[in-house]
Amino acid sequence: MKRSLTILTFLVVLPSGAALAGDDCAVLLADWQPRSAVVRLAEENGWVVRRIKIDDGCYEIKGTDREGRRIEATVDPGTLQVIEVEYEDGGERHFREGRGRKHD
Repeated sequence: MKRSLTILTFLVVLPSGAALAGDDCAVLLADWQPRSAVVRLAEENGWVVRRIKIDDGCYEIKGTDREGRRIEATVDPGTLQVIEVEYEDGGERHFREGRGRKHD
């Protein structure tokens, strides 16, 4: 009986954990920073914004960096911490440790 209960618990918890693993950001909408704050973050980092959209629960900034390289930056909507910056040339910078940090 105990084994059946353990297996049943595992089967119930596993799908919900797997669903959350695919999402980059899990922030309640009430805790999101406004779009204007995302624009300000991009400007502080020297980025020229072409587009801001929401993807996997995160802000996604498409634009160019100080050197004119095309970028796609993923930003936590609650803390505005940069999670990842992808460059058109295939380079990536990941900032996920400790929920990221502001990009230099």
